[in-house]
Amino acid sequence: MLVVGSAVKGYTIEANDGPIGTVKTFLFDDQTWKIRWLVIDTGHWLSRRQVLVHPSAMGTPDHMRRYLPVQLSKAQIEASPDIAQDRPVTMQMQSDLYGYYGWDPSWGLSFYGPAGFGMAPMAMFNRGGRYAGDEAVQDAETTALSNNDGDPHLRDMVALRGYHIHATDGSIGHLESFLLDDTDWAIRYLIVDTSNWWLGAHVLVAPYAVKDIDWTEQQVHLNVTRDKVKTSPIWDPAEIVERTYERQLHSHYGWPGYGW
Repeated sequence: MLVVGSAVKGYTIEANDGPIGTVKTFLFDDQTWKIRWLVIDTGHWLSRRQVLVHPSAMGTPDHMRRYLPVQLSKAQIEASPDIAQDRPVTMQMQSDLYGYYGWDPSWGLSFYGPAGFGMAPMAMFNRGGRYAGDEAVQDAETTALSNNDGDPHLRDMVALRGYHIHATDGSIGHLESFLLDDTDWAIRYLIVDTSNWWLGAHVLVAPYAVKDIDWTEQQVHLNVTRDKVKTSPIWDPAEIVERTYERQLHSHYGWPGYGW
């Protein structure tokens, strides 16, 4: 099922033996568009701690009750490697978590590839969670690992809200949220609010269309025209996204399907 990422914020997180907090945000890889971590606000339970949970540990959410189970115990979480609040999430921190829980960093399917925005084919993960076959990516991540900076490809999903979206021939609006697949927790679509350009209509854009992102100017550049966006199948935010609609959308833009 596809769910709006911002709507999941605040869901109650339930461990095997009781609640541990609420969903704060998701961290995703800006090249593969895979959700890498769920960030949990533990409230007063674990003061000054930031808890990260890998998507492979998440169970089936109950959207009616705004509830998300994780296949972990409270004791496991409390004894997990410390991830300090409001500090960059480094490669070393992530490596410690993978080792402690035995999580697989390559879990989950990516359709987009690690070189980003269609510029190169998908590469394989190596054992440390970095990508093999892409020297530039490896060099950047090795530097981040050695100087304790944040992972250069890890992005806060909530923080991107409001980024300006540009087609090849002009602005079309701003990023409102993302549509996530709640089975593999991958980003399927960007939700774009067209603001004053198209009477406030909302459109879905797959990461296939993302050409590049200017993180300094907070702009997302697409490889499609404004007219192509305006003639795309209409999306109703109140309706569940069905496979038929997705096929029509992908056919309109010429995007590959998601395994279909």
